[in-house]
Amino acid sequence: MPMYQKDNMSTFLRSLVIALGLLLNTTSMMAIELPKFDPQKWQADMEQYIVMRAALTPQEAVKFFPIYREWKTKERAIFMQRRRFRHVDTSDNRASAEFIRTQDEFDIQMKKLQQTYHNKFMKILPAGKVMEIIKAEDQFHRNAFRRIMEKR
Repeated sequence: MPMYQKDNMSTFLRSLVIALGLLLNTTSMMAIELPKFDPQKWQADMEQYIVMRAALTPQEAVKFFPIYREWKTKERAIFMQRRRFRHVDTSDNRASAEFIRTQDEFDIQMKKLQQTYHNKFMKILPAGKVMEIIKAEDQFHRNAFRRIMEKR
């Protein structure tokens, strides 16, 4: 092999190694270390936020949160069922149509479940407090999402 080809080859390899090193360094610097999700902390923080925002008394909280947790457990079960249907070949129209119908059914189940539990809540708490709880839960999720986006 002529000398100029060896020089070109070693220059190319050296440039390639440097480029890969810079790429790895840049991507590692860009990677954001988000804290590992802790479901118990999430639940405790959300419950505390709801108590504060909806001004629940200790007695109301003791009545409310077991029913609320029951609802969220059932809701998570529907979400888990829904996840099984995520990977559908969109070029298969029959499978796509079935996916759409199934997702619609999951949406209906979620709404019916939500309605059932809202009615249960209104049997143990005034409707105004239930409304404050709904708003507080929504605001908690919005704030959490905003915090995550700010860390990026």
